[in-house]
Amino acid sequence: MYPNSSILGRPPYKRGTSNDFLYQIPLNLAPALFSQQQLIESEYNSRNANFHSVPLNVLSRFPSVSSSHDWNHVNHTSPQAAAVPTTSQGRKRRSDEHCPFDVKRQRFQSPLSQAAVATAASSPAAATHSVVHLQSEGRSYAPAFSAASSPQTPKPSGCVPPLRGSPYPELIDSPIPAAKDKLSQQILELFQTCQQQSDDLEKKELCRAELQREIQRLFPQSRVYLAGSSLNGFGSRSSDADLCLVVQEGPLSHLQVDQRTNAIYILSLVQQLFYRLSYIERPQLIRAKVPILKFRDKVSGVEFDLNVNNVVGIRNTFLLRTYAFIENRVRPLILVVKKWARHHGINDASRGTLSSYSLVLMVLHYLQTLPEPVIPCLQKEYPECFNSAMQLHLVHEGPRNVPQYHSKNRSTIGDLLLGFLKYYATVFNWDKCMISVREAKALPKPGSNEWKNKFICVEEPFDGSNTARAVHEKMKFDAIKTEFMESWQQLQVRKDLNVILPVRATIQKR
Repeated sequence: MYPNSSILGRPPYKRGTSNDFLYQIPLNLAPALFSQQQLIESEYNSRNANFHSVPLNVLSRFPSVSSSHDWNHVNHTSPQAAAVPTTSQGRKRRSDEHCPFDVKRQRFQSPLSQAAVATAASSPAAATHSVVHLQSEGRSYAPAFSAASSPQTPKPSGCVPPLRGSPYPELIDSPIPAAKDKLSQQILELFQTCQQQSDDLEKKELCRAELQREIQRLFPQSRVYLAGSSLNGFGSRSSDADLCLVVQEGPLSHLQVDQRTNAIYILSLVQQLFYRLSYIERPQLIRAKVPILKFRDKVSGVEFDLNVNNVVGIRNTFLLRTYAFIENRVRPLILVVKKWARHHGINDASRGTLSSYSLVLMVLHYLQTLPEPVIPCLQKEYPECFNSAMQLHLVHEGPRNVPQYHSKNRSTIGDLLLGFLKYYATVFNWDKCMISVREAKALPKPGSNEWKNKFICVEEPFDGSNTARAVHEKMKFDAIKTEFMESWQQLQVRKDLNVILPVRATIQKR
């Protein structure tokens, strides 16, 4: 049980009772939004007075709804959606009904507006961050992530385990490749022991659901999404959890919430809220290019990173999830590479080395560029499934029909690990090339300021940014190259994983 719930005026939040799992929007959500009158008169004001005294000059810069015409435009993106009125306490909201705190209830234009379409066509990177209107929670509507929301869509038949209908998708059985040699056996043993389990995912989801309830006291129309390795299939038992707080609605919300100013401001409000929650430990605001709020959940022991409206992380979660399940050698290989990099001290972006996301993209790139590829280029072969302008609440449905890939490459996982190390130790041209999963090849390094003089260039598949920008010191870059070279040389001689990664010790750490 999360301890603060009853104190804050709601029933206690109990483990195992969350029915708002991951990206589902069930018909009967337990957490109900406060009515507008309650927002004004309830105990919420006295307990959170410091949050209502914040200057409005920041949030007031965001567009707001000023008429019933705008309100209807925001809430209805299709004739079908227009038939479902927005309600409050079981009745239709009047156009003249306002609340002093509406400045924090940001509502924006439909993501399918002409402006959004035009922007998506002219700037794919901007459209990548596009956020749709979030259906209000605590009200009755058809689930957004079920067949009811897209009746023409066939039932899932692809390789990716669906989120709906299987509460903890990481446990869905997927065939594990046979291990014919010692090195491959060691990799599979490590994978089967260290991969994320259902209880690990449940802990993260329970905390996410409770935090969403709390954050909606500040931003009633917000939503908290679980993203990253917790959902993309590459998580381990010790993985942190990434959360994305979507507080804006409408197209190009990343422009409306500037990551260097407004996102920090919003996260500072959330940080103050977290100080009041007894189950949250050490909320720390990190002022990076994409600011995050780091904290620990005392109940589960999980470390969390919370960002604001960095929705490209939600999009790439489901791209990576498709790669994870499209070929059964991908997940074990990536897990052992992440464990290897962590053991050798080159998997920590905060210390100037590679992020886990960059490592995953590096492995995928290697598997795509072999003479006989192990995996395809999903964004080329299935562009409609990974459209950067796709509405956010439909992103998880995009790859539902992508089939299993049958590669002609029959290399063992051990051979692929050895080949991965050799590729980046001796083949890849760090000085002139950029790693691109989107194009499934090494591209010439761009000449723009973001890429110029960067030691490692790894293209983000949706917004085109450099995911390895943290590697900005030559000493760290040289250390990374050294680890690739030495590990490749050692492993090709002995073919024993223990020479580059202590298997038993790693398994004990999970």
